[in-house]
Amino acid sequence: MPQMMPMEWTMLYILFLATFLMFNIMNYFTQSPNKQMKAKYTINIKKMNWKW
Repeated sequence: MPQMMPMEWTMLYILFLATFLMFNIMNYFTQSPNKQMKAKYTINIKKMNWKW
């Protein structure tokens, strides 16, 4: 089986790289952003002043 020419290896690398990048870009942009929560949670802190 003859070896591939270097140009063919380069084109094969570019093909796989382009496929990989397009797959990642499509997955990144197809996800919908998380909606902001409407209810704000507050932390209730009970302050107790101790007098000794």
